[in-house]
Amino acid sequence: MLWAARVSGFFSAAMVMVVLSPSLQSFPPAEAIRSSQFDSHVRFPGQIAGGARGLAFRRAPAFRNAADCGNATGNVCDPSLVHIAITLDEEYLRGSVAAVHSVVQHATCPESVFFHFLVSDPALGDLVRAVFPQLQFKVYYFDPDRVRGLISTSVRQALEQPLNYARNYLADLLEPCVRRVIYLDSDLVVVDDVAKLWRTDLGGRTVGAPEYCHANFTKYFTDRFWSDKQFAGTFAGRRPCYFNTGVMVLDLARWRRTGYTRRIERWMEIQKSPAGRIYELGSLPPFLLVFAGHVAPIEHRWNQHGLGGDNVFGSCRDLHPGPVSLLHWSGSGKPWARLGAGQSCPLDALWAPFDLYGPADSTAEGSR
Repeated sequence: MLWAARVSGFFSAAMVMVVLSPSLQSFPPAEAIRSSQFDSHVRFPGQIAGGARGLAFRRAPAFRNAADCGNATGNVCDPSLVHIAITLDEEYLRGSVAAVHSVVQHATCPESVFFHFLVSDPALGDLVRAVFPQLQFKVYYFDPDRVRGLISTSVRQALEQPLNYARNYLADLLEPCVRRVIYLDSDLVVVDDVAKLWRTDLGGRTVGAPEYCHANFTKYFTDRFWSDKQFAGTFAGRRPCYFNTGVMVLDLARWRRTGYTRRIERWMEIQKSPAGRIYELGSLPPFLLVFAGHVAPIEHRWNQHGLGGDNVFGSCRDLHPGPVSLLHWSGSGKPWARLGAGQSCPLDALWAPFDLYGPADSTAEGSR
């Protein structure tokens, strides 16, 4: 009973914080234009990502959040667009759909947001079109073989999936006219106008992200790395800080000019060399090696990360102090999995309103 009381108190405090936080009420509520088909389910049957599981989602409403937004052009090179890149795969599909839903619900002008979906199964684009009929997007196939030989083992199998490395190739995959993009992980929701993040001044830097300079930066690299003077000297004069690669603003034009994809690949090749490992935790350390100390800092409100707990056992976490514009369930505990198992953490309730998933055999799910 004591445990239940603590959880109840934690949940109540979290909800009060959300209700009162100015950051979560920084603009008028979105006006949802409900389609006559909104209460139906969009079912995606057949083989996807190696599975035969039927996935069903409720169709999202169309959001008209401001009167002066204009109409979507469908032209990816339109200079007025806000570009967002996100991956789609079967395991994280429920999270990706919720992330997209949260963006369009809170964007002042959803019509100006263009999504770039990185997939290993192009058929997933059909699901997106069915769930979000008015969404502007393009699907990009990412060949797993492009990185399969560069991936090393990590503390969690999900960190070893090839699609987790697709962010390294955005400058190659996206059209040359796309000069900037926001990269978002699939395990987050945006609760503010994403255009504010888009307008971040990178100050001539290639990557912008919230930095966490109090974190123990050395733990991401092995003793072999720190004992080698050449490797350890990589950070000389850089004052490197940890940053989470699940939320980044990327200057793709500068990335292309400088050839950062090849620099990241080179560190991955060293990691796989016979001499042994130089880092842990999958795709994050190569980004740190190339960019840490050269990152344009973004307000922490844009990545309230770690809500999924640690990368081994998972745990229930509280929010960091301060305002909130984005909630990120980084770590092993994903809200859709915990909710489905009846073992949710208090803050998972903040993710649930954006969930459009419905069981394939449900007939009443759309009415809830």
